[in-house]
Amino acid sequence: MQFVELNQVGNFDTWEQEKIEELLHQDIKRSLSNRLVFENEEIKLWDLWLRPGERLNFRRHNTNYGWVCTTGGLVITRYGNGKIDMIKLNPGDTEYFENMGKNYVNDLENIGEENIAINILEYKTSKKENSYQFSN
Repeated sequence: MQFVELNQVGNFDTWEQEKIEELLHQDIKRSLSNRLVFENEEIKLWDLWLRPGERLNFRRHNTNYGWVCTTGGLVITRYGNGKIDMIKLNPGDTEYFENMGKNYVNDLENIGEENIAINILEYKTSKKENSYQFSN
C-alpha cells in the first residue's frame, strides 16, 4: 500500500464545493460500507465494492475495525479535517484502526480502472471491554 498526500490538514481550498456541502450539511452515516454481510453482539462484517468512478460518501468511524483489500486498486480518500490522500492498494493489503469513541470522518472514491473489493471486520466493543480474567 502506498500513500500520496494530495492536500494538507486544514486546507479546504482545493475541495469541490459539492464535497464540502456534503461534509457540512448531510447526515453522515456511521456504517463502514453499504453492504452488511453479518452481525452479532460483538462484530459486524462488511463488504465494500467500488466500481471505477464510484464513491462511498462520507462515513463517521467510532469503532475499531480491520480491513483487507482482495483486489488492489487506486483510491482517493477525503478526511473531515481537509486532508486528501491518494492510495494505491495491492491485493492482500490490510490495516487496523482503533477509533473507539472517536468521530473520524472520511469518504472513499475509486479513481482506478478496475473494481475494488474490501472486506471489513468491525468490532462493536473494545478489546478492554472484551478482556477475560483468568485468576481470582
